Amino acid sequence: MNQELPPLTSYSEELRQNAMDKYQVIAPYLKHEESLSNIAEESGVPKRTLYHWVNQYQQSGLKGLIRRKRSDSGSFKVEENVQEEIKKLIFENKKNTLTSIHRKVCKICKKKNWAPPSYNQVYAIAKNLSPQLKELAHKGKKEYQNNYDLVYRRESYYPNEIWQADHTPLDILVLNEKGKPERPWLTIILDDYSRAVAGYFLSFQAPSAIQTSLVLHQAIWKKSNSDWQICGIPETFYTDHGSDFTSNHLEQVAIDLKINLIFSTVGMPRGRGKIERFFLTINQLFLQDLPGYIGNQNTLNLLTIKELDEKLAHFIIYDYHHRVHGTTKQEPIKMWNNSGFLPHQPDSLESLDLLLLNVGKPRKVHSDGIHFQGLRYIDTNLAAYVGETVIIRYDPRDIAEIRVFYKDQYLCTAISPEISDYEVDLKEIVAARNKARKNLENQLHSGNNIAEELISSKQKELDNPVNKKDSKKSKIKRYYNE
Repeated sequence: MNQELPPLTSYSEELRQNAMDKYQVIAPYLKHEESLSNIAEESGVPKRTLYHWVNQYQQSGLKGLIRRKRSDSGSFKVEENVQEEIKKLIFENKKNTLTSIHRKVCKICKKKNWAPPSYNQVYAIAKNLSPQLKELAHKGKKEYQNNYDLVYRRESYYPNEIWQADHTPLDILVLNEKGKPERPWLTIILDDYSRAVAGYFLSFQAPSAIQTSLVLHQAIWKKSNSDWQICGIPETFYTDHGSDFTSNHLEQVAIDLKINLIFSTVGMPRGRGKIERFFLTINQLFLQDLPGYIGNQNTLNLLTIKELDEKLAHFIIYDYHHRVHGTTKQEPIKMWNNSGFLPHQPDSLESLDLLLLNVGKPRKVHSDGIHFQGLRYIDTNLAAYVGETVIIRYDPRDIAEIRVFYKDQYLCTAISPEISDYEVDLKEIVAARNKARKNLENQLHSGNNIAEELISSKQKELDNPVNKKDSKKSKIKRYYNE
């Protein structure tokens, strides 16, 4: 019959941490990720000890791993204060031998009129100290974690088995909606197997759960550009512990899509070098040749964030995806395509929208449609819902259309007639609003509204022969394919 152990909170912080250290060592075995033989080889802890820890944990939980005082504790006949001095000297003097520690503690005892310990007593106390604690005291927290925190290396063997996600501020200045230089953030989702990019998002806003959801939406669904074929639901989504990744919303999305969420250790993003390497590639092969790159201190002819977005998309799809990767020795796009698998997709785009697209404030259906951001959105299905309140969902990278939901059911995709021929970013709406306000301040008789400013701007882009081919959007495609 097992002796009833006191509650975990009755033990000191040091003993609880020591128990946590033991649990971290055996955790891969408990999760069926590693055998005890492998753990013993990697950690240096005898296999017999590991068996004992596993049994103690299974019987009593974490408190079963608390190091109990021996029944003969104190048999060294060394006073408590002398023991503390011995431990202190061992922790503070990492290069000193036990003989030196014995001499030092004897001098201290002589000054304080304490009974000096024998060498054997010093040796016994030193041997009884946790090697992890000595490592922590002598080499610091980082070295301790590198040596004793078991790293489970995740390697994928086929596309979409693992996706990694992360954010970084880019080393470039671009013009924001107000025409001021600012560093944008890049959010990226990378396929671990092929190193191909599944989705990305550029924004001036700090990383948030909404941005992560938008990138995941783009990554999962089929791309409009047939040259960018990466899509599907990943089996595992590997991220850090940022609040944008650990939100309740993202957890619900993962559960609904049957995605396994895995987080790196707080403050220790080891195993995430693949995505860090991608950021380095973006910096060295893409940003350094652009105006505004911080390393060059060139602030002339800065790009807008839309121009940077277009250049980044071209770099990823037509350059990065076709460069031989230094580690895999293959082109990312070929490695993703040549595996011969069929990506698993959601039941419908609408079901994915309901999970991941940004949620706007409830909107009332008027007789002339739905009003949003100074624009008007219409669809024949809205005629039966005039006066009703609906929820709109949209992608801020293209608000020429919005998804309309009524009582959590997809109703229709409404378009804005004024800008339906173009892809319009929400940031462009903000910029157009700022421009319109500035015009009104300079010329009170100016009557241009936001839609007119956008159309004028888009028409200038359309008149440019370089942009004529890709700037128009098909209304037929909107109604029948989407």
